[in-house]
Amino acid sequence: MAEQLRPEQLGLDAIPGAVERNLAAFFEDRAEAVATIGEPVAEAVEYLRAFVLEGGKRMRPSFGWVGFAGAGGLAKGDEDPDAVLRAMSSLELIQACALVHDDIIDASDTRRGHPTVHRALEADHRERGMRGSAAAYGVNAAILLGDLALAWAEDMWRYSGVSLAALERAAEPWVGMRTEVIGGQLLDMMLESRGSESAELADRVNRFKTAAYTIERPLHLGAALAGADDTTIEAFRGYGRDIGIAFQLRDDLLGVFGDPAVTGKPAGDDLREGKRTVLFATALELLDEHDPSAAQELRDGIGQVSDPAGLARLAQLIRDSGAEDAVEARINELTASGLRHLDGVDDDAAQALTALARKATDRRM
Repeated sequence: MAEQLRPEQLGLDAIPGAVERNLAAFFEDRAEAVATIGEPVAEAVEYLRAFVLEGGKRMRPSFGWVGFAGAGGLAKGDEDPDAVLRAMSSLELIQACALVHDDIIDASDTRRGHPTVHRALEADHRERGMRGSAAAYGVNAAILLGDLALAWAEDMWRYSGVSLAALERAAEPWVGMRTEVIGGQLLDMMLESRGSESAELADRVNRFKTAAYTIERPLHLGAALAGADDTTIEAFRGYGRDIGIAFQLRDDLLGVFGDPAVTGKPAGDDLREGKRTVLFATALELLDEHDPSAAQELRDGIGQVSDPAGLARLAQLIRDSGAEDAVEARINELTASGLRHLDGVDDDAAQALTALARKATDRRM
């Protein structure tokens, strides 16, 4: 079991460290069962363990914790805080599943400045001189590791130690969140394949692929575990929707204009991958009105251009269209509207959520 929290450690700053300890303890608890299956499996799971433990801001458990504490969970004393944190730590395994699979879908080479899981497994296959296709091996093993992370998230959540009554209260957001994140990923992939230019559909991707399981549902889960009333839950969810979409819009800007040293991914990765983002849709709308030839160049290049000069050209077209400024303005609007949902929320929770909102939406290039 992970180290128990003392009362003075229950602040927001302590949450990432506590989540790290919970995740490390979970992998340690599973080590014997995995080793029993076979050494090759244990070696593969080590890639998942490293991916989960060696990166990430632990945003989702932090929002979940604020949802619990802000809804009076600590004051009521009905649930063990350590058990609640173990439950919230399971969100990092859902995140791992989403990222591992997302990197396969996008054919990404790096994540957080390191090789993606499927690329690392591919390299291991080559280094060992194993049989068959190294690329196929990497992809297939990573798919299964992502599946394992999703299964283990359920285990970590269900057997966290929170009461059965609390699990029952949180069942609806837990079930809804998993459908939303996978459905959002499917929608994202479908829009790329169909060459969608719809800002409305791109917004739905932002809502369900990112906002829901990053902020809205973690807050909902924490509040539900605490036995919050409907008014509190709706306030948290309203905040979560707006701040979560603003977070993804910031990520869209970083995906085109971000510094690889900061983002951990190559410059222009979203353009190379053909992402149908709100930023892209906004740029096309503006260029269609003012510079149709530039709009056509952007249409023809996204998802097709991969060389640095070509990607830089597409990024410049987007910047010149005014879409960057438009998306930046929408981030500011959503942040303001999200914070307005906190009127009437517990003061400590509102303060913590304001700080988290700034951290999520003010990320720089």
